[in-house]
Amino acid sequence: MAQPRILILGAPGAGKGTQSANIVEEFDVEHVTTGDALRSNKEMDISDMDTEYDTPGEYMDKGELVPDEVVNAIVDEALSQADGFVLDGYPRNLEQAEELEGMTDLDVVLYLDVSEEELVHRLTGRRLDPETGEIYHVEYNPPEDPEVEDRLEQREDDTEETVRERLRVYRENTEPVIDYYDDRGELELIDGERAPNEVWDDVKATIEDAA
Repeated sequence: MAQPRILILGAPGAGKGTQSANIVEEFDVEHVTTGDALRSNKEMDISDMDTEYDTPGEYMDKGELVPDEVVNAIVDEALSQADGFVLDGYPRNLEQAEELEGMTDLDVVLYLDVSEEELVHRLTGRRLDPETGEIYHVEYNPPEDPEVEDRLEQREDDTEETVRERLRVYRENTEPVIDYYDDRGELELIDGERAPNEVWDDVKATIEDAA
């Protein structure tokens, strides 16, 4: 099979990172994320775009939001250099989805469907080991070492109030993207509430059927 071009959609906590890693290993494609693409192209010359700064890095260094037109150009560049890919974290809104259509032809659009309550449960249960940076979960992935367990911390962005706000923003911005692909008959719905290996079986079969 030729290396597929895959878009994976899903809310924070839906398991996009886990399944993207599986896809990369199984299908020998690149994992393209907006964050990685921005970091790799911090010094890209965007002076011809009539933006406030001449490189994406200047926005990032000042903690400012990188404009959509810059993100679009960087994603376009990253995809043009990949024989096959799983795109994760883009498009975040309808305008970006329309831009993506002009950049590449997708073989499959996956949507990991997980209920809000399950997402809240997953995200609020995450814990950080401040000494190693390792991420654990109080239910799904607790540490075996009691000393590690004692020093675990909940990150500020994993409190229930913050998680629900992140999910609200996600729904507001990205649900139109899901509807866009669904209306075009391109959306492949994956039940993301199952165990990761069961989700992977479905993801793998869906990609193989589409490619």
